Amino acid sequence: MKFGYTIVYVPDVAQSLQFFEQAFGFTRKFLHESNTYGELATGETTLAFAAHELAESNFPQGHVAASASAKPLGMELGFVTDDVAGAHARAIAAGASELSAPVSKPWGQVVSYVRCPDGTLVELCSPIGG
Repeated sequence: MKFGYTIVYVPDVAQSLQFFEQAFGFTRKFLHESNTYGELATGETTLAFAAHELAESNFPQGHVAASASAKPLGMELGFVTDDVAGAHARAIAAGASELSAPVSKPWGQVVSYVRCPDGTLVELCSPIGG
């Protein structure tokens, strides 16, 4: 078994790709001509976005859209960086909402949380033990 990718269902795939490129510096890997599915190059594991209409076809009983939830969903994307404060400021400048400013945790890691315009919860953190 290998963890291959994470798919985040969003209102506008192209807009989410653009935000993640601007806010976090990722590179666009792929955007389907339908604009309903796209991927970012993020390392070994792919981060992908799919339109809510695809979620509706995959989950006929419905799904919870992060963009429609007043509170963040109970899952997050974690991005590791040596400059949490800089990455946090860049994400806010790109349009993310601050949920928690960078703080040093007792185990030595610096962590912050932002919420992206599409509702995605992102943790920005320094390497553990770094």
